[in-house]
Amino acid sequence: MKKPLLSLAFALALVVLAVPAIAQDVQPIDGIAAIVDEDVILQSELERAVRNIVTQYAGRADQLPPGPVLRRQVLERLILVQLQTARAKATGVRVSEEELDAAIAAIARQNNLTPDQLRQQLAMEGVSFGEFRASLGDELAIQRLRQRFAQSTIVVTEGEVDAAMANQAVGSQYRLANILVALPSGATPEQIAVGQEKIDGIKDLLDRGEMDFAAAAVRYSDSPNALEGGDLGWRSADEIPSAFSGIVGSMQPGQVLGPVRGPSGFQLLQLVDIRDAGAAGAQMVTQYNARHILVRGDDQAAKARIDAIRARIDGGEEFTAVARDTSEDSISRDSGGDLGWFAHETFGPQFGDQVVALRDGEVSEPFRTQAGWHIMQRVATRQTDVGTESRRNQVRETIGQRKLEDEWNRFLREMRSEAFIDIRPASGAAGT
Repeated sequence: MKKPLLSLAFALALVVLAVPAIAQDVQPIDGIAAIVDEDVILQSELERAVRNIVTQYAGRADQLPPGPVLRRQVLERLILVQLQTARAKATGVRVSEEELDAAIAAIARQNNLTPDQLRQQLAMEGVSFGEFRASLGDELAIQRLRQRFAQSTIVVTEGEVDAAMANQAVGSQYRLANILVALPSGATPEQIAVGQEKIDGIKDLLDRGEMDFAAAAVRYSDSPNALEGGDLGWRSADEIPSAFSGIVGSMQPGQVLGPVRGPSGFQLLQLVDIRDAGAAGAQMVTQYNARHILVRGDDQAAKARIDAIRARIDGGEEFTAVARDTSEDSISRDSGGDLGWFAHETFGPQFGDQVVALRDGEVSEPFRTQAGWHIMQRVATRQTDVGTESRRNQVRETIGQRKLEDEWNRFLREMRSEAFIDIRPASGAAGT
């Protein structure tokens, strides 16, 4: 499950939420806000992160929670980032200097800047390039850890894809926000009762119009997206948590659903807006099924070998048997040179032009590409709606992302519960 490269704004935010302070001048010894296993979060890191959030809410300070609650939320983010980067390192996840350079160059391009201009803009924002680079490395490591987790944990069956496509509301996307009152694993009846009372109180505030949903999320939600007003972004029906997916389609923008108890605790969900993403029509393309034999090289010896192979086929030998015996394409050789179904441009224009020129069952004369010398046999041709396959892939991806969201949050809760975390009272976030 691939994740796009960071935007500059998000990457800048990470600098104050994801990395230790990198002193540019000699500074006094820092206090400790929290000990996380064998690492520490410094008071200066927490203060910088809190100041960044307050700056983002300039002119809307009344939407922020009280100071101690804000510090607790920010410190919790820092703790989770620390745990994830430590787990990534412990499991062998590495981000090379070359990968970091490429990611920085990509962020610069996305913002129509050169790397040098990006460095200058960071300086104007008061962010050292070292901090930016370190935070980006941590984020890329966390992305890689999450991808490994998805590959080893998340399974989407074809039956799930079929069911989702059958029930899909064509073209509809939903902008959602949530408020979470978290419950610990194995919550006691008393903890459940306290959580229920809190979520009911939040819902009562919303019903009476004393606070809008985004402000309530910032002030009261235990979700990692609390400081974004609980925003979950635009989602198709397949990306909506299963506890709400059957109901959202009948809601009106602004309506709030819940409270509902889920794996993480009690939740409220708001439908912020609905949009029509457009229904994808049929996208018909011609696909070819073919076999090939490859001889690597472009010299006379390679040409002599491919001519000799073509003579064996002319002499009546089966193409598949000759391919298994002679082809230097290790991927297709054992299957008799079978390349499966592919479009004209899949293997490049030279290869595509050759397959188009053949009739089904016909064998080509030797031809050369960058890979070497080939002989091809076209097996069959078909017209295929690649739009359908594209939609299936999209549905498969969204189901996987929905499952990953639930499983990853559960993984983070377990990782935090197993870690040694000592929050110092001076952090102003005691009791977390």
